[in-house]
Amino acid sequence: MLDITDQQLSLEPLVNAVKRSSSGAVATFLGVVREQTRGRQVRYLEYDAYREMAILKMRGITDEIRGKWRVDEIAMVHRVGRLQIGEASVAIAVSAPHRREALAACAYAIDRLKEMVPIWKKEVWTDGEEWVGPGRCEHH
Repeated sequence: MLDITDQQLSLEPLVNAVKRSSSGAVATFLGVVREQTRGRQVRYLEYDAYREMAILKMRGITDEIRGKWRVDEIAMVHRVGRLQIGEASVAIAVSAPHRREALAACAYAIDRLKEMVPIWKKEVWTDGEEWVGPGRCEHH
């Protein structure tokens, strides 16, 4: 399950999509819009994506994960459009026989998604706005 959507996100469908009888763990990540970014008050975020290329890059991330960890299934969905504070922008679920692999793979998935998938975010603050593209992570 790899998708770009304009619909609200929920972890439950992703968890259900990745759970297998061999899975001893399902690790999830839900990215949500917060009220402050780099010390600026956020009004809303707007996401846009090159859908076909984004899904192709997500597939590449799943291949990388499978090359590094023993996992059962991987699901990643990113939302596009205008999102308000508190709304989910990205959801990831990874199932694996053991928790360490599931947790590590899930963390890797979000880092790689932000690094390489063609999704752009317009941050709209109370005092301006800016488009941010792949490769820029606020915690770096």
